[in-house]
Amino acid sequence: MLVDAAAVPADRGALIRYVDGLVAALGRAGADVAVVCQRADAERYGRLVPSARILSGPPAITNRAARLAWEQTGLPVVAQKAGVQVIHAPYYSIPLDTRLPVVVTVHDVTWFTEPSQHSTDKASFFRNATRTAVRRATRMIVPSKATRDELIRVLDADPTRIDVAYHGADPKLFHRPSEQEVKRVADRLGLHGTPYVAFLGALEPRKNVPNLIRGFARAVADIARPPALVLAGGVHDTEVDAAVAEVSSHVRVVRPGYIPFGDLSGFLGGALVVAYPSRGEGFGLPVLEAMACGAPVLTTPYASLPEVGGDAVAYTEPDIEGIAAGLRALLESPERREALSSAGMARAREFTWESSAEAHMLAYQRAAE
Repeated sequence: MLVDAAAVPADRGALIRYVDGLVAALGRAGADVAVVCQRADAERYGRLVPSARILSGPPAITNRAARLAWEQTGLPVVAQKAGVQVIHAPYYSIPLDTRLPVVVTVHDVTWFTEPSQHSTDKASFFRNATRTAVRRATRMIVPSKATRDELIRVLDADPTRIDVAYHGADPKLFHRPSEQEVKRVADRLGLHGTPYVAFLGALEPRKNVPNLIRGFARAVADIARPPALVLAGGVHDTEVDAAVAEVSSHVRVVRPGYIPFGDLSGFLGGALVVAYPSRGEGFGLPVLEAMACGAPVLTTPYASLPEVGGDAVAYTEPDIEGIAAGLRALLESPERREALSSAGMARAREFTWESSAEAHMLAYQRAAE
């Protein structure tokens, strides 16, 4: 099969951790896999999947519009020349003019169910891409049963063409960190011993970060020396700026942008609590990764998040009052945090990229047949 990794952005966020984790596990499983990617990523994918054929796209595909055009014209040609049997498009959009079976990953359907939580242009693109995938792809892969059910409900997708493949957490990247790892990351963030509550993800509307900021401020309002709130991730949102501007001067909010891969375990595992009060997720990879690092997690009981967290996380409604109460309860109970830490690490071990790769290979086989 040919995995199209050409859409990998420089920040390598959660969706790209999916591609990297998957192709590495496919390689370890002995799958005959080719990876098409941007030229700057060819060496890295070669190290990540030594057994794979690494195929570089043209330089122009660093531009999004050029990449989408090449996906329709150049990618099918590359696939045919490489002699592959199945193309896997891991990010919604698919090549249409190809005789090869195409498997597509549909990560979530919030573009339809929560349109106000996305920019108009972005939501329009992904709605069109998802509709096309439902009509034209040979098979669809989704990361949770909740996403499968929503895809059927919202778009009347054929359930016999949908395969569920949960994500995993790479234990080399996501593990309980040492004290030295935690200190190194905290010092880089300028915290120098100040405890903190962590968020990891895109600062976009459906992640509910403004309510997290306001809920956090309310939770720590009467604490003389409160922990900091660290918001790690990209995508600028003016609502986040407005929420930060409302915070009392004695409450510290840190926005470091993207955290390097090598620092993620120290960042997540060093937090008092990892808060992820999203309004809707196709999977919720940061929740799983935080659990794998031994962090107590506070999230919401919606969409796929209970499939990931089970009984090993704490839940809250996504409103300010609920977030404030949930955070305060965890901050006041070291015993509860420790219990969630132990339960979260145990549950995280159930989600592996090896299991995910096995489910993907079954989908590829079904598509080829």
